[in-house]
Amino acid sequence: MLAGEEYGTGSSARLGRQRPEPAGRARRGGAQSFERIHRSNLVGMGILPCQFQGADSIASLGLDGSERFDIVGLEAGLQAQQQIEMHITRANGQRQSVMLLARVDTPIEAQYLAQGGILAFVLRKLMNNKKAAHA
Repeated sequence: MLAGEEYGTGSSARLGRQRPEPAGRARRGGAQSFERIHRSNLVGMGILPCQFQGADSIASLGLDGSERFDIVGLEAGLQAQQQIEMHITRANGQRQSVMLLARVDTPIEAQYLAQGGILAFVLRKLMNNKKAAHA
């Protein structure tokens, strides 16, 4: 998912109709900036919000939606406010790399994302507490 400035700004009714539906493991989005609550909601849904840096944008990078995007460098886990690299592969095979800012603002948000979102995080915690109580 790619977006411009203040992604997520607008009425809650309109945003509800535009709720991101990540396909499979493609659970990340890039924007120039995020509306505060919507950014938090993306994290809660297990979607990694990534922010373009400097002058980089959809327009400046010439992105049209036909590209393939790969986020690299997260093998060791995600940290709050981490710089991450995105590889762009265009339809003609041309490759380009840009740096993004992971808009994961706190360590607990990084834990939520590692578990697939808040719901999965809470369920795992409840299951672990239940197992510990029965041990």
